Amino acid sequence: MTRIAVGFGSNVGDRKAHLNAGLAAMARHARLVARSSLYQSAPIGPVEQAPFLNAVAVFDTAREPAEVLTQLLAIELNRGRVREVRWGPRTLDLDLLLYGETALSGAGLIVPHPELTKRRFVLEPLLEAWPDAALPDRTPLERFLEAVADQEVDRIGPWTVKRWKRLWWRLQVEARRATGNG
Repeated sequence: MTRIAVGFGSNVGDRKAHLNAGLAAMARHARLVARSSLYQSAPIGPVEQAPFLNAVAVFDTAREPAEVLTQLLAIELNRGRVREVRWGPRTLDLDLLLYGETALSGAGLIVPHPELTKRRFVLEPLLEAWPDAALPDRTPLERFLEAVADQEVDRIGPWTVKRWKRLWWRLQVEARRATGNG
């Protein structure tokens, strides 16, 4: 199993519902380890749009990085994500931030995420959910927080999911049935 970090963002429609649906969908494919609080941040880029709701969740997975990326893209699409404008509005944006101690740079997949150390709205929730997170060269990510301290990000509260316990138990039962242990 490999520990991964996934960034969640939304600025269209019911932002929290999009994040919750993304978390539940991802939890069907990987074991949820931790999740951050919810944060609000201004959008980045030239397109005028609403503020983002952001969070990070940490999972353990047996899937390869390309498989994880495929899952993330499918979850985004299922939530109505349309890629018309770079840095445009998004119902759900899912980013593979870290994949264990692996560094990859290929077509469509760069890990760690290339903007990870430059964005407070990613670093702060990531370190809340995974305090000892580090780059593949073992540089602790907390070292980058001071450089982004001037970026405005508001922690708005815990990332609570209605009926999360019921969903978690259902996922556990499904996993046991799939492996023949239930």
